[in-house]
Amino acid sequence: MKRSRLAGLLLASTILAAGMAAAQDVTLTIESWRNDDLTIWQDQIIPAFEAAHPGIKVQFTPSAPTEYNAALNSKLDAGTAGDLITCRPFDASLSLFQGGKLADLSGLAAMANFSDVAKSAWQTDDAAATFCVPMASVIHGFIYNKDAFDALGLAPPATMEEFYGVLDKIKADGTYVPMAMGTIDQWEAATMAYQNIGPNYWKGEEGRLALIKGEQKLTDEPWVAPFRELARWKDYLGDGYEAQTYPDSQNLFTLGRAAIYPAGSWEISGFNAQAGFTMGAFPPPVVAAGDTCYISDHTDIAIGMNAATKHPEEAKAFLEWVGSSEFATLYANALPGFFSLNSAPVEMADPLAQEFVSWRGKCSSTIRSTYQILSRGTPNLENETWNASANVIKGTETPEDAAKRLQEGLASWYEPQK
Repeated sequence: MKRSRLAGLLLASTILAAGMAAAQDVTLTIESWRNDDLTIWQDQIIPAFEAAHPGIKVQFTPSAPTEYNAALNSKLDAGTAGDLITCRPFDASLSLFQGGKLADLSGLAAMANFSDVAKSAWQTDDAAATFCVPMASVIHGFIYNKDAFDALGLAPPATMEEFYGVLDKIKADGTYVPMAMGTIDQWEAATMAYQNIGPNYWKGEEGRLALIKGEQKLTDEPWVAPFRELARWKDYLGDGYEAQTYPDSQNLFTLGRAAIYPAGSWEISGFNAQAGFTMGAFPPPVVAAGDTCYISDHTDIAIGMNAATKHPEEAKAFLEWVGSSEFATLYANALPGFFSLNSAPVEMADPLAQEFVSWRGKCSSTIRSTYQILSRGTPNLENETWNASANVIKGTETPEDAAKRLQEGLASWYEPQK
C-alpha cells in the first residue's frame, strides 16, 4: 500500500514538473500574407529557430494575400494580433508604425546587417526609426527558354539594340511568340516592363531620389524614354495580347510557346515546377554598350514586432535571428527568387536564382520608382503607371502623353513636384 502511494506521488510530481516546464515555453505567433509558403515555415524555418532557442515556440498563421491588410488591422485594433507582423513595404507598414501598432526596432543589433536601401522600405521618411527587419527582395529581368535560344542560335542580349535584334529573329522564325506578356491586368505592364527596363534610363537611385526631391519630372527624357521602348513591344507580344491575363502569360511561357518572359524573380519556383525546358535569365539590357547597368532589386518582405506583444524579449530574439546570415541562407534557398537583403553573401542552390542574384555584383540596385512617398496621394502614381504602361504598349496613348498625365497627377498633390 505504501509502495503504491509512493509510486502515485512520484508520478504526480513528474506530471507537475513536466507541466511547469511546458508552462515556461513561450509561443510566438506570426501574421503573414504569404500563405503559399506555410509548409516551408513549418518544416524548415521554425524548426531551425526552435532548435537553437529552447523555450520559445513559433506558430505561422497566414491570411489570404488579398485579405491580409484588412484582417491584420482588425486584429491589431482588437488586441488579438500575433506577436510578429510580416511587413509589406513602405506606406502600409509605415502607417502601422505611426499608429503605434509596430515597435521601433532601430536598436536591434541585427539591423547593422542591412544597407540603407534594404531598410528604406520599413523606415520613417527621415530614416530615424526602422520598424521591420528586412527579409527579402525580388529582382526584375527576363527569363528565357534556353532550348529555344539554342535552336535559333541566339545569345542573351546585353544592349537594347541587341534586345530588339533577338526579338526580330524570334518573330521571323515564327516558332515562338517572342515575348509572353499581356496588358489586360495592367500591373505587369508597369511592374515587369516599365519598372524593369526603366532604371537603366533614370539611373536607378539617382533618378528615383531626384523625382522624390522634385529635381526631376516624369516628363524629363529619362522617364519618357522607357515608355518609348514599351511602345515597340506590341509587335512582339503575339496575337490577342490585349486580352491576355497574367496567368495566360505564365502558361504561354511554361508551355514552351513563348521564348522570353519579362519577369520578376518570384516566378522561379513555379516555372521550375511547370516548364519542361531549360531556362536562363538576363538582366534588363543597357541603353548602349559600356553603360552602367541598373536592376530593380525591390524590397518585398520584412517582419516586425507587434507593439502590444506580451513577449517582447522572445519576439526580439526571433527578429535578431531573422537578421542573421543563418536565416538569410535558409530563407533564400527555401524560396528561390526571394533574395536575402542581408549584407552577408548567400550562395543559391537554384541555378536560375543564382543567375538573378549574381547581377547584384555587376549592376547597381534600386527599387520601383513609385513605391516610396510618391503614391500616397490621389491620383495614386503606382496605379496610374499601371494604366499608362498598358496604354502605351497598346498604342492608345503616346509615351509623351502618358508621361504628361502622370506628371500632372503627381504635381496636383505632391508639393515638391508643383
